[in-house]
Amino acid sequence: MSINSTSHPKGLYVLYTTEMWERFNFYGMRAILSLFLVSALSFKQNEASILYGGFLGLSYLTPMLGGYVSDRFFGNRNCIIFGGFVMAIGQLFLFGSANTFITNLPLANILMWSGLFFLIIGNGFFKPNISSMVGQLYAKGDTKLDAAFTIFYMGINTGAFLGMLICPWVGDVKVDGIRVVEAFKWGFLAAGTAMMIGTVSFYFLKNKYIVSPTGEAVGLKPSFNSANDITKESEKAEFSTQSIGIASILFVILVYVFHSFIATAEANPIKDWIYPIIYASGLSLAYLIMSDKTLSKVERDRIWVLYIIAFFVMFFWSAFEQAGSSLTFIADQQTDLHFLGIDLPPSSVQNANSIFIVLLAFPFSWLWTWLQKRGIEPNSPAKQSIGLLLLATGYFIIASQVKDLGSEKLGVAWLFCMYLFHTMGELCLSPIGLSLVAKLAPKRFSSLLMGVWFIANAAGYALAGTLGALLPSIEPGAAMPSFLGFEIHNLYEFFMVFVSLAGAAAILLYVLAAGPLKRMMHGIK
Repeated sequence: MSINSTSHPKGLYVLYTTEMWERFNFYGMRAILSLFLVSALSFKQNEASILYGGFLGLSYLTPMLGGYVSDRFFGNRNCIIFGGFVMAIGQLFLFGSANTFITNLPLANILMWSGLFFLIIGNGFFKPNISSMVGQLYAKGDTKLDAAFTIFYMGINTGAFLGMLICPWVGDVKVDGIRVVEAFKWGFLAAGTAMMIGTVSFYFLKNKYIVSPTGEAVGLKPSFNSANDITKESEKAEFSTQSIGIASILFVILVYVFHSFIATAEANPIKDWIYPIIYASGLSLAYLIMSDKTLSKVERDRIWVLYIIAFFVMFFWSAFEQAGSSLTFIADQQTDLHFLGIDLPPSSVQNANSIFIVLLAFPFSWLWTWLQKRGIEPNSPAKQSIGLLLLATGYFIIASQVKDLGSEKLGVAWLFCMYLFHTMGELCLSPIGLSLVAKLAPKRFSSLLMGVWFIANAAGYALAGTLGALLPSIEPGAAMPSFLGFEIHNLYEFFMVFVSLAGAAAILLYVLAAGPLKRMMHGIK
């Protein structure tokens, strides 16, 4: 199969473009957020890492709410438009924060928290709905779906590339080696402008191009027919009052259980309460979905596969998402950023990931098709285990380089090398995961299970905040952070935490992929 405009519906490219602008907004802001918190709002580095993890975690927890509202009330289209406008407003709040911190720091903090709140809510409505609509453009069982999600994923990273190119260049500015803190506002304004462009363009193009293979509009408000005429698949979940009550009680209990494990003497409301809420939400929602009385055995097995894989995906994102916190601080303080005659902004180094995605998305899409034609394509869980292994390899390479670095600075090319392996791992894991949800999820749970999938991201991002706070301080005499009872003394030990976690997860997932998970997918690869 060739990957071209005639082999995929035009609606895919409308969704591609819409997601591109939204990811410009999100990743552009993400690139400069941690530096803005430290440089302008006087946060400590570990506090910024924890806030960063909490923000990303909540951004990928609210898709559970957005998926539910879409499936039950408003439909994909309306939720995408609502979410897009809310996120644009959030960026305006951040612009206001960056515009007032010099004269009124308390107001700037209020505006910052308000902006992050709007971004979290908006992303919750936008993210699961646009991803689930990709699968609706194709007939059930269409073999082009993995390739379609890889193309869609390139749209995500085209936007991320543009956002992390433009927002740091206008917002993370240094003159004679000194950061111009007032410039952060232009980065946030650029992100908000991109979000408005994406939302307005989707509004005008949706009716013409966002259609099913038979030409029917997709993403409308749900009608809840008793069963789909073609598939005879129930369209509405049936949750009993008892199961909802049990899920609610389970949520409360789990919040306090996780809080008792996470809370430390140094109180931090995000780490102590927001992180437990994220972890508890995923587990209680998993129970609630499984309590649906309409689930068949095959559907139940397939949902279990999603849950198991989601657990391993958490470890991937906890390591991968160091890009916006600990790895940005390392780029800012311990890296020689002179590259090809240019002094790079520290927040732009992570953009190597987006560049590699754009370069490699089509080759990976072609690779899966080539392997499929020869009958040797790995199944989706095996692909994701390979992604975890590549991530661990990237961290092992960078750990090897910093082991004997001493007082010298790390060459930025080694960070680029690490991001290359991380990118290949991401292409094996993330778009394949989105495709797997589309393949395995019952129709009545299409958006809600996409939200559940993003909870795994949320849990990973929350864990990323915890792990990012392990970065040893460069200040003399600072206390050493510890992980599982072991002190982290230097960058080598810090990076080896991620090598160990991702490597162990890769091996275990690969073993499961070849046996029980393969059987539980009931013929779906």
